Amino acid sequence: MDYWERLYLYKKKLLVPRINRLLNWVMGVNFLCGVVFLLAIVYEYGFRISGGEQAAIHTVYHVLWVIFLLSTTVQILFRQEDSPFKFTPWTWILTILLYLTLLPVVFKKPEEGTGVYWVWVFFHHNYYKGAVLLLLSFSQLSGILVRLLGKRTNPSLILAGSFLVFIFVGTGLLMLPRATYQGISFIDALFTATSATCVTGLVTVDVPSTFTLEGQVLIILLIQIGGLGVMTLTSFFAMFFMGNTSLYNQLMVGDMISSNSLNSLLSTLLYILGFTLAIEGVGMLVIWFSIHGTLGMNLREELFFSAFHSVSAFCNAGFSTLPGGMSNPAVMQHHNLLYITLGVLIALGGIGFPILVNLYETVAYYLAYLKWRVVHRSARFRKKVHLYNLNTRIVLVATAILLVGGTLVIAALEWNHSFTGMPVVDKWVHAFFNSSCPRTAGFASVSLTSLSLQTLLLMVVLMVIGGGTQSTAGGVKVNVCAVVLLNLWAVIRGSDRVAILRRELSHDSIRRSNAAMMLYLFLAFGAIFILSMLEPQASLLAIIFECVSALSTVGSSLNLTPTLGDSSKLLVILMMYVGRVGAFTLLTGLVRQERKRNYKYPSDNIIIN
Repeated sequence: MDYWERLYLYKKKLLVPRINRLLNWVMGVNFLCGVVFLLAIVYEYGFRISGGEQAAIHTVYHVLWVIFLLSTTVQILFRQEDSPFKFTPWTWILTILLYLTLLPVVFKKPEEGTGVYWVWVFFHHNYYKGAVLLLLSFSQLSGILVRLLGKRTNPSLILAGSFLVFIFVGTGLLMLPRATYQGISFIDALFTATSATCVTGLVTVDVPSTFTLEGQVLIILLIQIGGLGVMTLTSFFAMFFMGNTSLYNQLMVGDMISSNSLNSLLSTLLYILGFTLAIEGVGMLVIWFSIHGTLGMNLREELFFSAFHSVSAFCNAGFSTLPGGMSNPAVMQHHNLLYITLGVLIALGGIGFPILVNLYETVAYYLAYLKWRVVHRSARFRKKVHLYNLNTRIVLVATAILLVGGTLVIAALEWNHSFTGMPVVDKWVHAFFNSSCPRTAGFASVSLTSLSLQTLLLMVVLMVIGGGTQSTAGGVKVNVCAVVLLNLWAVIRGSDRVAILRRELSHDSIRRSNAAMMLYLFLAFGAIFILSMLEPQASLLAIIFECVSALSTVGSSLNLTPTLGDSSKLLVILMMYVGRVGAFTLLTGLVRQERKRNYKYPSDNIIIN
C-alpha cells in the first residue's frame, strides 16, 4: 500500500468522522447562540433596564458576534459533502453579510463627507449587525425545527406543538413590563397571545389602552406568524438559508403548503411570502392614503396604524388599535376607502395561498402568451387547457357568491335599522364590509348588538362557512361546504357520483368533507353546552356567537368576551387553538392511524329515511 492510499484510508476512517463531530458541535453552539441572542433582545426591549445592564447586554451581543464569526469560519474550512449543514447560495450571502461586519474593525474610520465614510458607518451600525445576527439566529432555530421532520416525527404534532410554543412565548412577552401600561394578568395575556397567534381577534382587554407600542408590535408579529403559518416561516428559513432539503422534509412541508411538486417547493414558499408582503404593503399604502391627516396622528403613528390594520386584515385577525375597533366614530364617516381596502384585504387573505399562486401563474401565462403574439407574431404557442384548477374555481365562485349575497342581504336588513342616517354610498360600503368580516376577520363597522336578529343569524352562518383551505381564514372552509352541498344535491337527484365543472369529485374528498363538517358541529355544540353552564347569565345567542366565533377564528362578539370568567376564557382559548390548528390535524396526530388492509368485509345497507 503506497503513501496516497494510506492517506486516503486515514482520512476516510479517522479524520472525516472527527470533522463531522466537530461540525455537529459547531451547529449546537450556533443554536445556543441563537437562543441567547433572542433572549438578550427580549430582556433589552421588554424590561426597563439601567445603563449598566444595557452595556452588559451589548457585551453579550459582541461575544455572540465573535462566536458566530468563528463558527462560520470553521464550517467553511471543514465542510464535507455528507455534512448536515449545506452551503446554499443564500447561505453564502448570509455569510458574506456576516463577514462585512469586520470592515469597520479592519479599516479605520474614513474622513466624514466621503462615500467611503457612509459605507463604513453603515456596516459599523448596531442595527446592521443586529439584523445579520437575527437572521442567523432564525435560520439556526428553523433548521432545528425542520430537522424534526427528518426524524419521522408526526408532522401534525409538530405543527400543533409549534403553535403552542409561539402562544406561550407570546404570553410571556406580553407580560413584560414595557408591553403594557399597567400590567396584565396571565390569563388575559394567554388569551390575547392565543387570539393573535390563531388570528382570531377576540380580546378580553382593550388593546389601545392596555398595550404600549411595544406590546402592539408584539401582537402584530404574532398575527403575522399565525397568519403565514409557523411551518411556512420555519421551512422557508431552513430551506432558504440552511439547505435542508431531504426528501422526507420536502414531502412533509410540501403537503402542509399544498405544493404541486418537490421542484416547486421553495418557489411556492417564496410565492407565499412574496404575496403576503406585497399585498400587505399595497394595503398599507392605500390605508395610509385614506386616513392621512384625518385622525389627528403624526406621520409615524399613521404609518404604524396603516401597517397594523393591513396585516390584521390580510391575516383575518380583526385586531385594531382604535378604541372600539372599526366602529370608532373617527372613521365612521368619510372613510369609505378604508373600509373597502380592509374588505378586499380580508377577501384576499381568505381565499388561500394556493389560489393566489394559481392566479399568479395564470396571469404570468397570459402575459407570456400576449408577448409571444405581439413580439414574435406567431400562433405557435403551447396553450394550456386548464389554467385554473378545480380548487381555485370552487373557492373563487363560492367567495363571490358569499360576498355579493351577504352584502345584498345585510343591506336589505339594516338599511333602515343600524344604517339609518348614513348616505346611500356609505350604506353599501358598510354592508360590503360587514359581509366580508364574519368570514373570519372579526372587524365590525357598527356595534354588533345594534344589528337585527336576522343579520346576526346570517353572520353565524358566514362564520361557520369561513374562507378557503390553506388560507388565513378559519371556519369549516368554503371548499368543504361546497363538497357537502354538492354531495347532498347528488343524493337528492339519485346520482351515484358527485360532479362539478366537468370534474368528478373523489370519494376521499367527499368522505373528508362530511367528516370535517360533522366534527366542527360536534365541537361547536360541545363548546356552546359547556359555556352555557359556565356563563348562565349570558344569552344563548351571545354564547352561540362567542363559541362559533372562537372555533372559526373570527373574533366577533356580542360584548360577551370581556365579561367571561377564567374558566370560560380557558374554554374559548382552547376553541381558538383547535380552530386554527385544525381538529383533523390534532386528531390525526393523537389517534393511531389504521394500516391499509387488503381485504373487505361484506357490504350491507343501513335503513335511512
